[in-house]
Amino acid sequence: MTNPVSNLAASMSIPKTMSGVVLVGHGGFEKLEFRDDLPVPKPAKGEVLIKVAAAAINNTDINTRIGWYSKGVRSGTSDGGTSGFETTQDDDASWTGEALSFPRIQGADCCGYIVAVGDGVDPSRIGERVIVRNLLRTYVDYRPYECWTFGSECDGAFAQFSKAPSRETFKVDCDWSDVELATVPCAYSTAEGMLHRAKVKTGETVLITGASGGVGSAAVQLAKRRGAKVIAISGKDKAQQVRELGADEVVARDARLFQHVGIDSVDVVLDVAAGPAFPELLDVLKRGGRYAVAGAIAGPIVELDVRTLYLKDLSFFGCTFQEDEVFENLVSYVERGEIRPHIGKVYPMSEIVQAQQDFLSKTISGKLVLTPPGPVAGRP
Repeated sequence: MTNPVSNLAASMSIPKTMSGVVLVGHGGFEKLEFRDDLPVPKPAKGEVLIKVAAAAINNTDINTRIGWYSKGVRSGTSDGGTSGFETTQDDDASWTGEALSFPRIQGADCCGYIVAVGDGVDPSRIGERVIVRNLLRTYVDYRPYECWTFGSECDGAFAQFSKAPSRETFKVDCDWSDVELATVPCAYSTAEGMLHRAKVKTGETVLITGASGGVGSAAVQLAKRRGAKVIAISGKDKAQQVRELGADEVVARDARLFQHVGIDSVDVVLDVAAGPAFPELLDVLKRGGRYAVAGAIAGPIVELDVRTLYLKDLSFFGCTFQEDEVFENLVSYVERGEIRPHIGKVYPMSEIVQAQQDFLSKTISGKLVLTPPGPVAGRP
């Protein structure tokens, strides 16, 4: 079902300034500034201008703020989530390992309405409700294993307007709300990317860490969609929610994994946690099993017994870059109603600090989403 779009999007007057949040450096919450004098971006050739309707909070937003991607940081996200890390080195504290340019508008997740187009883009796209691929290939000429992250190497969705390559901005026809649709780009594509890279098949047993978080909960749904048996690891207080997402079994985060799962019993591990529990994840993998990782919220430095790796013939997959079909497939899953996000809370964009505090507290189940001030273009 297509979300109704009026002619307002096509006829609206684009302002010169907008409200939004800028990140002014790596560090604590004081590095986030809500301003109402930001210039509205102008779409260049091949780009579209989007009136943002909603933008979800993701772990990567916090990791980028605190400089967690720097090799100078050796602990989990939560250790520096409030105030940042003293060991962060600015010159390598990004996805690409290069210094970020400040101020930066973050926001990897974007749902909105196209209100203007650059040269070479069909004007008929104006008015479309869209989401943006969060790992952009246009700006690196589609070179393999290279990308910019929306909201990191370029400005993202934590503002009233954002721009993106038309080629990587996808119209979505569905009955979801804007808030629901905003949860898809980062978390769901990360999860689908791991499943795609590890070639998860029907009937396989998949173990998912961090299953109550954004990527983990998406992975539970997407693994079940493929016909896999899902064993999920989560906090005890989130176990019922994870079961409702489709998990066949839930193991408490602080439990000894092999006592509940069994040695050599899992085909694939999808990991976003790493940290001290890493060795047990390899112990429960079958011989010839596959380990896919796309995060390390519990800590990036792990103990690896190389004998386990080679004697069990395990395959490791580091999962950041995504083939084009990953995001395209996601859009089709949404349009066919095969997945559905769980929304925890919605905040005005001006309350981003409170939203990130709640995110770090892990007390609210479901995705946390920001909405910018003002009416949404395309809505009567």
